[in-house]
Amino acid sequence: MHLQRTLKKEIFCSSIGLHTGRKVNMQINPASADTGIVFVRKDLPNARPIPADFKSVCDTTLATTIGDNGNTVSTIEHLMSAFCGMGLDNAVVEIDSFEVPIMDGSARPFVNMLKKVGTRPQGKFKKMLVIKKPVSVKEGEGSAMLLPSNEFKITYDIDFKNKIIGRQSYSFLFSDKNYEANICCARTFGFLKEVEFLQARGLGLGGSLENAIILDEEKIINKEGLRMPDEFVKHKILDAVGDLFLLGMPIIGHFVAHRSGHRLNNLLLRELMRQEDSWEIISEDHPQQSTQFTACNLPSFTILDAVQI
Repeated sequence: MHLQRTLKKEIFCSSIGLHTGRKVNMQINPASADTGIVFVRKDLPNARPIPADFKSVCDTTLATTIGDNGNTVSTIEHLMSAFCGMGLDNAVVEIDSFEVPIMDGSARPFVNMLKKVGTRPQGKFKKMLVIKKPVSVKEGEGSAMLLPSNEFKITYDIDFKNKIIGRQSYSFLFSDKNYEANICCARTFGFLKEVEFLQARGLGLGGSLENAIILDEEKIINKEGLRMPDEFVKHKILDAVGDLFLLGMPIIGHFVAHRSGHRLNNLLLRELMRQEDSWEIISEDHPQQSTQFTACNLPSFTILDAVQI
């Protein structure tokens, strides 16, 4: 049950990029045990592979972006969320653009592709990070924390002035079945005036009613409405699952967030790693042993406040 997993065979998909509005081709390949998730820019022949790692995050404007010396891959959170939700540990993701295709704005298309090709166990156990002491970060009205727990849980609270969203809370006990049934189909969302503002400046050119929930001050613009009444907070949970998976392993702990986002999610992982006495890493092949990361000065990175879309 806790063996590492990779794909049985390759996955191919194409969709537009959220920011460019242009077609993006992506291929997800099986990888050997302990590879983790690695992104490769096929449009940049000399670009080095970028590990999906919280230390590689270089920007959180509109999405989570990882990078290495100017070589970047953006909007990775929905794909990473699907990988975590379906228990996939090792894969090489090849794309011909700087952003992962947006698909329908949720993780459901990626989940469906993973289920179609299937995954296979590998000969090594997963590592899991167990939270031993509370760790928290706060910025403005937002906060995020990890608390000790016997399982991976998420409690998320959002509070928007927009009356259509308002305040929503949801608690989620993580499992692949719960993730697929309740979280993966929740779409990203944004406000019409902000989308127009971004597109006028050459950003979000691929954003549309096909891949996002769009709201004005009075209503949801999408004719089909919401997929579920609490789709907004569930999408924030979807994002958080992907952002936290940049730790490189499952977490055994309780993630509690209030008005958090990509920025705070990443800052929380960085703070967690600094507080070495707050966690331990376990593996079923050595259940009584823990492995500590080497303390280091984590690199600085640029993270800008942005609207959700």
